[in-house]
Order: sequence, then structure tokens, then C-alpha cells
Amino acid sequence: MGTLAAMTAQPVDPAPEQPHDPGYDPSAIFQALPDRYRDAFRADYDAALEAAHDFTEFARIREVLQQWRLRAMAYARPGYDEAVRDALEGRDDKFFGADQVPGWAGKL
Repeated sequence: MGTLAAMTAQPVDPAPEQPHDPGYDPSAIFQALPDRYRDAFRADYDAALEAAHDFTEFARIREVLQQWRLRAMAYARPGYDEAVRDALEGRDDKFFGADQVPGWAGKL
């Protein structure tokens, strides 16, 4: 009998790097955002803090942080700006759709 050796493998095409998740820390979200979005984030966050003085509106802080957390991660994805431009210009040939999945044409 032979001996077993340890072996590791790496994928041929590694998955694209995922954008950093800033979590729910407002300062981390602010830092993760491109400069052009920071004023809007700050305005939304400040409005949520002000509204939270009414206990029924406290959850709004978490909602704002969740929305901006996801936006920050989306904005950081390579090709985000081009994808938005393609969508706004109606270039649907740039998107993976139901017509490209066998058997799905006409179902969506």
C-alpha cells in the first residue's frame, strides 16, 4: 500500500472579487461610497436619526443603513456604471435574460 499525500486545488477561473461589505456601521458605509453619493447618504441618515426621536420611526435608521450598505456594495462592483448606462439606454442585449435560458423563452 502507498501513502496518501495531501492535495489542494484552486478553481481554474476564480470567482470575481466581491465588494467589501461595510456592514451597518454608518462611517464604514460613508467611506465605502463614491464621493458623489456621500451627501445623499448623509442627508438620508441624518433624517432617519431625526425621525428616530419618535419611537415608532426608530426602525428607519436600520432601513437607511441597509439600503445604503447595499448601494455601496453595488457601486463598488466592476462595470456598475456601464450596466446602469446600458439599462437606461435600453440595451437589453447586454443583459442575461430568460430568452438565453433553454425553455424559458416567453415565460417571463
